[in-house]
Amino acid sequence: MEELSVYSGKGSLYSFLCNFLRGERSHLLLNQPTENNLTDRELVHAVLRGRNEAFSVIVHNTQALVGQIVCRMVSLSEDRKDIVQDIYLKVFRNLGGFGFRSKLSTWIAQIAYNTCLNWLEKKKLVMLDDLGHSGTGLGQEEGEMSFIPAVAGAIEGRLRQRELAKILAGELKELSPLFRTLIGLFHEEELSYEEISGITGVPVGTVKSYLFRARKQLKEQLLKKYQKQEL
Repeated sequence: MEELSVYSGKGSLYSFLCNFLRGERSHLLLNQPTENNLTDRELVHAVLRGRNEAFSVIVHNTQALVGQIVCRMVSLSEDRKDIVQDIYLKVFRNLGGFGFRSKLSTWIAQIAYNTCLNWLEKKKLVMLDDLGHSGTGLGQEEGEMSFIPAVAGAIEGRLRQRELAKILAGELKELSPLFRTLIGLFHEEELSYEEISGITGVPVGTVKSYLFRARKQLKEQLLKKYQKQEL
């Protein structure tokens, strides 16, 4: 089987990722559904032996988690595409050094988080200020948010679920990239405090504190803009 190369060309990883991330699933993945039943160790070893379909499974299994991180931390869609490709190139190049001390998905999420963090630093954007606001004007694309957090309890029943989701999507853009990321990982991806800590490098206690502050800020924003008499 032809080895997947990180260099340009028909069989390159870059070309593969471009096609995969556009929704053009690898025919190898479609023809090898049993690959998805392999363990992390088996998948990694398969990739290192040059089995392209195994890497397509890794991308398929982790793209939602990676997308969650990238979309929360990076505002522009054109930047996101380049960053996602960069993330999986790093994964491929460093896969031989993966020590199986965590889940493969956690390790890939760490790469995604750190890649986005480096992007923010290069752009001189604030990850977290004293109030939890980004101060950068970072926004989110409409329809991107499906998370309905616990803070909605104060206005639950007065708005339809879809309307509430749209409102929350708008309010989330006022949070810092870190707060948005933590909320996405905890409430959408349903990761534990420990898993989030492993991905971000933020201590567990601080993760809990930041999540509390993020939900509190969302609640205050919602109550300020949508008073009960207006709902």
